[in-house]
Amino acid sequence: MISLDRYRELFLVPQVRSALLASIAGRVPIGLTGLAILLFVQSRSGSFALAGSASALYVLGLAVIAPFLGRAVDRLGPRPILLVCGVAYPGALVGLALLVLAGAHAAWVSIAAFAAGASLPPVSACIRALYPRLIREPSLLQTAYSVDSALVELVFILGPAVVAACVATGYPEAALFLAALAAGIGTVVFARAPAIARWTASAAYRPRSWLGALSPPKLLVVFGATILYSVGFGLFEVAVSAHAAAKGTPSAAGIALALTSVGSGAGAVVYGSRHWRMPLPRQFLIALTLMAGGILLLAPIDNLVVYSMVAIVAGVPMATAMAAQSQLVSVLASRERLAESFTWASTCLLGGVSAGIALGGWMAERYAAYWLVVAAAVSTAMAAVLVGALLGIKPGSDPP
Repeated sequence: MISLDRYRELFLVPQVRSALLASIAGRVPIGLTGLAILLFVQSRSGSFALAGSASALYVLGLAVIAPFLGRAVDRLGPRPILLVCGVAYPGALVGLALLVLAGAHAAWVSIAAFAAGASLPPVSACIRALYPRLIREPSLLQTAYSVDSALVELVFILGPAVVAACVATGYPEAALFLAALAAGIGTVVFARAPAIARWTASAAYRPRSWLGALSPPKLLVVFGATILYSVGFGLFEVAVSAHAAAKGTPSAAGIALALTSVGSGAGAVVYGSRHWRMPLPRQFLIALTLMAGGILLLAPIDNLVVYSMVAIVAGVPMATAMAAQSQLVSVLASRERLAESFTWASTCLLGGVSAGIALGGWMAERYAAYWLVVAAAVSTAMAAVLVGALLGIKPGSDPP
């Protein structure tokens, strides 16, 4: 049963609502830019190879540089990093669009794509690191991360739809300009939010180890599990697309994936509406186990309509797993390393999804779509096994 009481309590916490609302526009590029680069570069250059490499380099730039931006946020405070990225990122995206439209050499397009990914404003990492600073009650922290996961799902639902609309009207570059505008304005608005303005550099910050946020062993387990279930995400996305294509209706993949996100967002809302007394590692384990089982439900289904309906069920645990993972990062990471820890979590997520998509593309050329579903379930189950074996889950144990 869903109760809105916990959400009311959350938004009564001073500065939480203003910070969360201020973060929305700055997170639009998360669900928009990767696909926009792929379709825009392909449509204007006529090269799938260049489009694929530009999109991959965008993700690579983000994955490689994001942890260093997170470390800088912990050391210097968020505002200077946000404001620099809030200028650099839109500039890189606009530069990429102009280079492609001008027919520039592939090397320049690749450099611009990497620079755009490298300068993505760390709005998500900052808001996730901000929650523990504002919220003292652990159960409300769970609600906050559930809202955050549901918001990310919404971005991933609307982003591809916006890109598709721009492509359909014959102006695919408009999606890139929109992402640049949203990032520029959204990042500045977020940087001016009272909670961000009052967030100063941590006096406790000490460069104790070059490993930084990767030092705590249990945090490495969480990151390893994130990579595995993110590979499952990527495989699942390709599996749905391959199944729809095999049935002669490729466009149905978008519907099925959107319905999956609807189920995922609904699951996050339910998860955040209740106080779960079981330890956080067990919550993460259960969410991953349910996610693996939900994905596997799709393997024997052939009919597209039934497939899309079951995709809703398969999606229910997905955002819940992400919310539980965020909570674990918030309690396992040291306070002075929170932003860096959350950027590492994002790097693991994006890297895993990219690897899953690449593996799924290779498998789709050789095997039926249901084998990709099985592979996605297995990868997610491996994440559950890792969590169960190495996070010290015992009956009646306390949260970490």
